Amino acid sequence: MELPNPFKEDGKELCDLLAVFEDHVFIFFDRESRHLENIGHDPQLSWDRWKRAAVDDQVRTAHGAERYLRGGRRIFLDRDLTTEFPINVDRENMTVHKIIVAHGAAEACRAFSDANVHGSLAVTYGKLGAELSWPFLVELDRDRPVHLLDSHNLEIILAELDTIFDLSVYLDAKIDAIHRYDCLAYCGEEDLLAHYFDEATNRHFIGTRDPDIKFFMIGEGEWKDFSRTAVYKRKKAADVDSYLWDKIIQRTAQNALDGTLLGNSTLLRGQSAIHEMAKEPRFSRRALSTAMIEAIRNFPETPEPLVRNVSFMPSFYQGKAFVFLQLKKTNIADWDNDYRPKRQAMLEIACGAAKNKFPELHTIVGIAIDAPKF
Repeated sequence: MELPNPFKEDGKELCDLLAVFEDHVFIFFDRESRHLENIGHDPQLSWDRWKRAAVDDQVRTAHGAERYLRGGRRIFLDRDLTTEFPINVDRENMTVHKIIVAHGAAEACRAFSDANVHGSLAVTYGKLGAELSWPFLVELDRDRPVHLLDSHNLEIILAELDTIFDLSVYLDAKIDAIHRYDCLAYCGEEDLLAHYFDEATNRHFIGTRDPDIKFFMIGEGEWKDFSRTAVYKRKKAADVDSYLWDKIIQRTAQNALDGTLLGNSTLLRGQSAIHEMAKEPRFSRRALSTAMIEAIRNFPETPEPLVRNVSFMPSFYQGKAFVFLQLKKTNIADWDNDYRPKRQAMLEIACGAAKNKFPELHTIVGIAIDAPKF
């Protein structure tokens, strides 16, 4: 669940955006500073002022928000403190991702040096103390890391890591690398992402396997080069069909928000088919969506008044699978009271059959629709 501008018990905002999925909590802080618009003859002074306003203040706020969350304090949807956040979060075992988005430096960054390809902020994680003071390079504490994005790479990161699984796994790999090295440095978050994808081995790992290396740096332009490769273009083309999965999730979630979702499940509490669907990573959604599209295309063409087609689709997670039921029924007299309950019963039987055939499964998600082919 995503919640813009949640409030603390004192009526003050906790963060700009709070997103929660199981034990992963994402807290976003978004700030723009105009101190670099007229950089003048002293770029260092302008940079220091911008950094204090857009980065340093938000880092302190982010640490305070994490302390508030771990302290078990209540979160509210409104400033009047009348509606509490509806999701129970395991405050002891949760993973908190603190993400700061700083705006207002891109143009000045590009003007400062021809080597700055897109005006992204350079970042280094190390031991704070002898703090670096260089325009457009931000030093962050490796012992209490936050993630720093900017106007350019925010869209890239959220577009490329657009599932809960993919975003959280990337951030976990990044935190692991921050703690593994005495210093981790890169010229832009998008360059770090390009290294993470590693088109040569698809290893999805940050850094090197050599345990003797203590300093790791990623140079400027890695993302620019990677995004032009044939491997990346093939991946983006292959991902197109996968967004069918996202559309199903989005439409059903919107129905829940609109109060038009039928059934006995709640999306925010307890078991939910949509919750299970949302866990799937992008490459798994690609396979699931492709299987659904093929099943729809291959639905038998027959004049029979009642035809069904059932597809079994494995999940990315062991012990979990999806059952996809398509039904063609002509002359439906009572959709709500007769046809829909029977279609649901057929789906439950299909899920039971899957469990009988694969007893190792502990979670089976059923999806039933009227055959789109007709």
